[in-house]
Amino acid sequence: MKAGLGTASVTLAGGGVVAALAAVNAAGDVVDPSSGRIVAGARTAAGDAFEGTTNALLAGRAPAVGKGESTVLVVVATNLGLTKAEATKVAQMAHDGLARAVNPVHTPWDGDTVFALSVGSASVPGGVLVVGAAAAEVVARAILRGARLAQGLPGLPAAADLGLR
Repeated sequence: MKAGLGTASVTLAGGGVVAALAAVNAAGDVVDPSSGRIVAGARTAAGDAFEGTTNALLAGRAPAVGKGESTVLVVVATNLGLTKAEATKVAQMAHDGLARAVNPVHTPWDGDTVFALSVGSASVPGGVLVVGAAAAEVVARAILRGARLAQGLPGLPAAADLGLR
């Protein structure tokens, strides 16, 4: 299925902002973390329902995607000041957002990754703990949005085209 670009942000107490931009072309299914429902992913042969990539793998059916054809790339940005080590920790924590929204994630066929950057110097109570937790949340939301708002191509439908949202 076709997915695309998704964004999400959250404003923290004190005015700090954590935002994510996700380029979504997942090998796994895109899942709504709040409901567990698949939003985009492997469909049944008839194309009228989701098969579930993990279920297909457990049943011995290999995915119809080749190595290097899929990935989810995410940038997390904040206006809060982060050192290089803190930005690394935020990126690590933000990977939890990938795991919430893509199943399976980090497969041998993709390059799922998150980068984090800081464009400010403000601080927030709780520091990296709060920023990292917010980063995981906005990553999941951005991935979900990238799948839900995508527009399909001929022969490559998106969630909106199939009414399977």
